Amino acid sequence: MPHVLGPSSDLEMGAMGLRLFSTKRGMTEVMPRLADVEADVQGLVEAHMEIMLGVRFLASEYSTGPVHGGRIDSLGLDENGSPVIVEYKRATDAGVIHQGLFYLAWLMDHRTEFQHLVRDRIGAEAAGQILWSDPRVICVAGDFTRYDVHAVREHRRSIDLVRYRLYGDEHIALETIASVHGHAGAPRRRRGAGTRTEATLGHRETDGAMADLSESLGEVLMALGGDVVAVQRKQYTAYRRLRNFVCVPPAQQAKLLAYVKVSPTEVDLVPGFTRDVTGLGHHGTGDLEVQLRSERDLERAGELFRLAYAGA
Repeated sequence: MPHVLGPSSDLEMGAMGLRLFSTKRGMTEVMPRLADVEADVQGLVEAHMEIMLGVRFLASEYSTGPVHGGRIDSLGLDENGSPVIVEYKRATDAGVIHQGLFYLAWLMDHRTEFQHLVRDRIGAEAAGQILWSDPRVICVAGDFTRYDVHAVREHRRSIDLVRYRLYGDEHIALETIASVHGHAGAPRRRRGAGTRTEATLGHRETDGAMADLSESLGEVLMALGGDVVAVQRKQYTAYRRLRNFVCVPPAQQAKLLAYVKVSPTEVDLVPGFTRDVTGLGHHGTGDLEVQLRSERDLERAGELFRLAYAGA
């Protein structure tokens, strides 16, 4: 059984700002710990990658060949079709970011090989819709330094730093320390500045009231936190943290739809406003459909957006 580290260990107990208590026998605090070995974290994440990271697992310890001479910890494809490299470290390791970027450079030079991997593991449709404009690196580690956080902000790639903690034998906590989008270098214009913002790229052909509502929705979603990223696909715009939390297809003539990552069973459905689309085909992710026709509807949906953001 993995040992529990004391206050004098290399694990910074206060790092996550979270204290967990068990109520089985009175009130007992469950102390956080690191995995015994890196492979324990890797195996746990790979077995549940789609639930934990929003990434479909493709391969483990993927060889980059004799010339490059490396092995990518995990390869995957996220909800929007972006290639994902996941690197793991048991504790703090200053080289994890550079290692991930090193492998990302290899991946971008071997697109055909990755496309064949996606086709073999997921299918031809997914292989034909890979979003090469937004490849990602996710680093999962016991901790990161302030220098790591600064470093990711200096790169022009999409990088997520995710800190883990194990609690007892049955719980793992993930915390996103930093999330940088590869296209985040361009400043966002204020509304009314003459061009649509990044958040409304999927609605260029929409005019009038729906165009304004589209822009308002984008501003509301981006304002939920500094870690929100808008990812543009032809069929929808996805808003994500580590995972998607809202997807918005192009506006219809009289309404705007938002597919929200909140369980429809946890909310009171209102005809004409919210709908359970579990099992129904639609672009993007999220089983709760929210129909927006006015700024008032946008205000009504605010709590649903906040819940989805908190869960991403």
